[in-house]
Amino acid sequence: MKRNHIFLAVLAVLIMPAMSCSTDNVLNVYNWSYYTPDSVLKKFEQEYNCRIVFDEFSSNEEMYTKLKSGGTGYDVVFPSQDYVSIMINQGMFEKIDKSLIPNLKNIDPAVLQKTTYDPNMDYSVPYYWGAAGIVVNTAKVPDFDKSWSIFGRNDLRGRMTMLDDMREVMGDALTHLGYSVNSKNLSEIEAAKNLINNEWKPNLTKFDADAFGKGYANGEFWVVQGYAEVVYEEIADNEQLKKDTYFFIPPEGGPAYIDSMCILKGSKHKELAHKFIDFIHRPEIYAEFCDSFGFPASVNVPARQYKTGPSWYEVDDLKNLELKYDLGPALEYYNDAWFNSIRVGE
Repeated sequence: MKRNHIFLAVLAVLIMPAMSCSTDNVLNVYNWSYYTPDSVLKKFEQEYNCRIVFDEFSSNEEMYTKLKSGGTGYDVVFPSQDYVSIMINQGMFEKIDKSLIPNLKNIDPAVLQKTTYDPNMDYSVPYYWGAAGIVVNTAKVPDFDKSWSIFGRNDLRGRMTMLDDMREVMGDALTHLGYSVNSKNLSEIEAAKNLINNEWKPNLTKFDADAFGKGYANGEFWVVQGYAEVVYEEIADNEQLKKDTYFFIPPEGGPAYIDSMCILKGSKHKELAHKFIDFIHRPEIYAEFCDSFGFPASVNVPARQYKTGPSWYEVDDLKNLELKYDLGPALEYYNDAWFNSIRVGE
């Protein structure tokens, strides 16, 4: 996931106290940036006479580290599936009271089949099923293969970035080599590390999970791995660049994510948190969320009938992808490859 979404101006508005709200009627949300539209948050505040305090993170690792190091006071958090699993096992969530979320009926059963880490939604409610992909400026790069192999092109050296996200980049390399994104085989992980170090990394300007959209928008980068919604938000006012921009998810496969809404242990606003989760899964609200970012309504089935805008990709584009799961002790193989080899010297 992701993924990077909402504006500072929006945050300023949301953090300002609302005169009509009780000081106790506050929901503290910790979410990916660029991931919940201002219009949806405002509608929830108006309907429930409350105030949302919105804080952002740019990676699961950032979110998890903050919470484990004492970041408290949040009610709803949006981790991806591998961290949902970790955090459930560590007792970090309140149990979901499904009687308070009637809109759970709208969630696609096909998505729930993938949530093997919490199949009954005891601790997590799927928010979005999606994937990172590759964005190409076709004016600068008119010919290319729709494959992760694009990062091996020496002619594009210094004009490309990949995400600063271990599981994403390692997952891309594993997939390209014909392995699972969840491989626990040390030789396969070593092969992925070598592919990244020897063929991809020399052509990259950097690994970047924060500013790839801005770098693409200002012309510094021509090819970036990232989230479509981030790039298209950054180029929204540049009509020519929008025409020249092409986003694809490599058909060969790669990592996918399911981000979920979870209520943190010790939440002081559990009832309001349940109302928020239920509100998100109203079909018209979920469609508004998806239309705001050019998403398909991947999780909420009836919302597909309410969508009015285009999507940068379709649900079918996700079907060859693999969710990243909690690797248990094998995660250390990835940590060693990423932090002690790939990211050395960055």
